[in-house]
Amino acid sequence: MCLFCKIVNKEIPGNVEMESENFLAFHDINPKAPVHILVIPKKHVDSFNEVSPEMMAEMTTFIQDVAEHVDIKESGFRLICNVGENGGQEVNHLHWHVIGGAKLRFPHLTDADPKDFL
Repeated sequence: MCLFCKIVNKEIPGNVEMESENFLAFHDINPKAPVHILVIPKKHVDSFNEVSPEMMAEMTTFIQDVAEHVDIKESGFRLICNVGENGGQEVNHLHWHVIGGAKLRFPHLTDADPKDFL
């Protein structure tokens, strides 16, 4: 059983911010901004590559509700979904990072030269 499934099943603690019948939102243990929430489906889905359009539609509404609940909906926030090893996915359970609460920058991209990646 994966780490996030253990949080869903309350086998290990998670700092839960919001919950619905199908989704869970909890604080990232290594936050990158004042607000850094992970949103996951309670049903195990390995990654974005496997999520159904129906689940994604329902998850979209939940993410919007989370952003409103933590008071970043109007000021703005970033959504990140890492997919696979090269995409930086560390836990093989679909999850979205909801990051906000401050002016966010892309410091690792501001001086990137595309030739460095070819």
